[in-house]
This record gives sequence, structure tokens and C-alpha cells, in this order.
Amino acid sequence: MGEPTENHEPGADRTATATGGGSVAAPRPSDEGADGATGSTGLRGATALRTRIGAQRRRPVRPRLLFELALIGISYWLYSLVRNAVPEQQSIAEKHASWIWHLEQNLGVAVERSINHGVNSVGWLIVGMNYYYATLHFIMTIGVLVWLYRRHPGRYAASRTVLFVTTGIALVGFYFFPLAPPRLLTNGGFIDTVEVHHTWGSLASGAGASVSNQFAAMPSMHIGWSLWCGLTLFFLAERAWVRALGLLYPAATLMVIISTANHYWMDALGGALCLGIGFLAARLIYDRWAFQFPQIPASWQTATPPAVPEQRPSPIGAGSR
Repeated sequence: MGEPTENHEPGADRTATATGGGSVAAPRPSDEGADGATGSTGLRGATALRTRIGAQRRRPVRPRLLFELALIGISYWLYSLVRNAVPEQQSIAEKHASWIWHLEQNLGVAVERSINHGVNSVGWLIVGMNYYYATLHFIMTIGVLVWLYRRHPGRYAASRTVLFVTTGIALVGFYFFPLAPPRLLTNGGFIDTVEVHHTWGSLASGAGASVSNQFAAMPSMHIGWSLWCGLTLFFLAERAWVRALGLLYPAATLMVIISTANHYWMDALGGALCLGIGFLAARLIYDRWAFQFPQIPASWQTATPPAVPEQRPSPIGAGSR
């Protein structure tokens, strides 16, 4: 009925014969050449795309003020929204707190209660720590971001990415491991220093507790953010005393979060781990460590020479110019 038929003979390749109007054509060398050319073009395109992406990863983008302000504002709003939307799960949070406290006791490192009671006996000191806990956490982080933007714009994007990834990982911890802070541990014997000294400004106790998730203690972002600030100042600041303050700041923050009974020291360990993941993520994204970017890329200086501040060497060789 005019359809192609196939004849098969032993030892012979299959051939197609046309009966009626149908026909089957053998592959032509030119078709193979065309396919090869197409594949080669696709390969070149993929290579070019990878090269372009690689170049963008290695070349810092000039930060734009309005964009960065909007990004930080929206990101913090989302962080607060997600953090406080996590189910509080009080019974689970207290169970986790008891487990951590007993683990520390078994390891012989349960020092939080002794420090909490000792510092609470010095009124001016614990009140100062309450205010430190409530305010400096935000002031220092915003201050270091502004300093990076103005003095180290070439390193700003990668360093900001470290902070954002660290915070994002913390939200995962808040959701999957709700944890009651020591001050809320039933029969733990800890002193809620905000309640005792009537300190204002903290969302951890008092009236602020109703709008803040009380069981988002693991990991500690007071430690995660303060370590980010401290390392940024240590690696990039010029003056030795500023670098020293960079190292002292997270150490002081650790003392504060324990003295006020807002965290176990293992929460601090979790915050440091989140920061480490943040640095590794930025390393994968930008193909180099955050502090290894040039302070101000040469291409920016060529494009807008009047707006470029004086280049200053990194005091400990944090990055190439």
C-alpha cells in the first residue's frame, strides 16, 4: 500500500527499499558534520557562560547605598518575622534545655549558673550587661557594615553575604531545635537579671517577651554577629588597638550572654559554627575568602578616580590588592 519494506539477508546490513512513493535516505556525511558543528557551538557557549560567571564571582560589584539599605532593612524584617513565627513549643524547648544543662554538668563545664549569680551580685555591672545585651548587638553590627561600605567597598558584598548566610542558618536552628534559655529553665536556679533589675530595652524578658520568640536561643546570634564584627575589624582595621577591640568584643559578648542567663555557652558554640558555614558559603560563591578581595578594585579607580579614597594596606595581609 505504498509503505516502505525492508529486506533482510544473512550477513548483510539492513537496507531500505522504497515501494510506491515512500523512500528512506541513508545518513549523509554532511548531516553528521552539521551535528558536530552544533555540538561544538553549544560547548563553546557553555564554556563562555562558565567563564563569565567565574569572572563575575571574582570581580566585586560596587555596592549601591539605597539597594544595601533596602536589602538590610527587608532582610532584618524577614529575619524577625520568621524568628518570631517559629512555634515556641515550650515543653520541647525546656526538654532541650534540660538535656544541654545535664550534658554540661556531666562534662564538668556547667559554669553558667555560678557566673550568673556572681555577676548579678554587682548591681551596676549586671545592669550594664543588660543594656549591652539589648542594644550593642545591633549598634555594633550596623556600625561595622557602614564602616565596610565606606572604607572597604571591594570587600563589602562578600562580607555582607557571610553575615546573611550566618543568620539564615540560625533560623534553621531556631525552627528545628527550640531551646529555653537558662533564665527560663524550670528549677534551673538561674536569675532573670532583666526582671530583677527592671532593665528596659530587652525583648528577652518583661513586656518585650510577648513579641519575641523566647525559645530561639540555639544558636546564639549575639555570638554569631559579634564574631563577624570582631573578625572583620581584626583582619581589616589598620590600628592595633582597633584590632584588639575586635577580638575583645565577642569575648565580652560571651560573658554578657552567660551572665544575664540568656544563653548556655553551647549556644555560643552553635553561633560560631553558623558563622563558619557563612564564611564557607561566601568562599564558594565568590571563589575567594571575603577578606581577600581588594579594598578598592583597580577598575573602580580607573572609572571614577575622584571618588576613590586612599588605598590602605591590610595590616596582616588579609587580601591582595
